[in-house]
Amino acid sequence: MAELHPSIVALVSLAANIAANHPKQGLCQVDRLKEYGVAREQIDSVIEIARHIRDEAAQSLDATFDEAYAAGFQPAKPKLKVDPFANIAVVETGGVCCTPTKSGQSCC
Repeated sequence: MAELHPSIVALVSLAANIAANHPKQGLCQVDRLKEYGVAREQIDSVIEIARHIRDEAAQSLDATFDEAYAAGFQPAKPKLKVDPFANIAVVETGGVCCTPTKSGQSCC
């Protein structure tokens, strides 16, 4: 297995810390990246992408929670006879894996 350059490891770790809302926030990795000579603009891009992914995940979780919460207050639906064709899976195509960040950075 090929080893990654320490600056790449620090960038990945920084992004993971931010996206996971780690209490230490990846500040140790920022110090290492500065020592490795990584440009501030590159660090800023990683921070932006990580925050974007974190925020998308939070919004998705919130939407799922809100739907489940609202469903708990809906009146009970009448039970109908089971239709064997009603559970045929429908596959979506052409979906986007993620949206770009505010500055247009791709997170995919």
